[in-house]
Amino acid sequence: MAIAADRHPLTVYLMAGVATANQMFGECCRKLEEMLSVAELDKPEIHVLYPYGDNSRSRFAQVLEVGSDLSNRIHLSRVGGRKAVEGIQRTYKGKGPVLMIGHSGGGIAAYQAAVQLHREGALPDFRLVQIGSPRIRVMPELKQRISYFHSVDAAGKLTDPISRIGTWGGWSGGKMRIPHWNAWKYAPGYVEGIEVVGGHADYFKHQNPFIDGQAVCNLDKTMERVRQWLKGWI
Repeated sequence: MAIAADRHPLTVYLMAGVATANQMFGECCRKLEEMLSVAELDKPEIHVLYPYGDNSRSRFAQVLEVGSDLSNRIHLSRVGGRKAVEGIQRTYKGKGPVLMIGHSGGGIAAYQAAVQLHREGALPDFRLVQIGSPRIRVMPELKQRISYFHSVDAAGKLTDPISRIGTWGGWSGGKMRIPHWNAWKYAPGYVEGIEVVGGHADYFKHQNPFIDGQAVCNLDKTMERVRQWLKGWI
């Protein structure tokens, strides 16, 4: 396959949540490179960021920092969002599309980074995937660039407690309508459940016991949902 001279490769940022081990995304990086490579000479550039630090740092401090990113109060420091911005600015070459995939609190840091960089005009073409993240209100103009995946059981019931934290809700209603609470008013443009084996920490697991009765591992399920959502963009 010939590569257009003006084509720039995709840059991917995997953003970890609270107390994440350094090796967690190893197989995921390999899977993403395989899935997103357009041709042998057009592989994505993949970076793993730890906006709140890894599992060697205080879990309590990291949880507090996720809380600062989750709040809509402007005066808060948004620690993870700032660290995510710094990581992107260090590595992004300023050309080509950007895909951010954030797990748990990493999805919140990724959103805050996306908002800041979008406002600055530094990310003209990006997509953001939140996986097992708390809920944060999404700017209406960014909704269609953001997807959200969470674990469910066989009946479709939410099973990830972290995905219950936060809100997408807001008041709706016009001049002639009684205001009502709309729980989905500021939700991402695409929301889907994934029937994973295990719990919150297991979306990216690929070995037993995280393989279902059809011999499909959690990582493959998660990445397939991401691939389907990205169709038509890359």
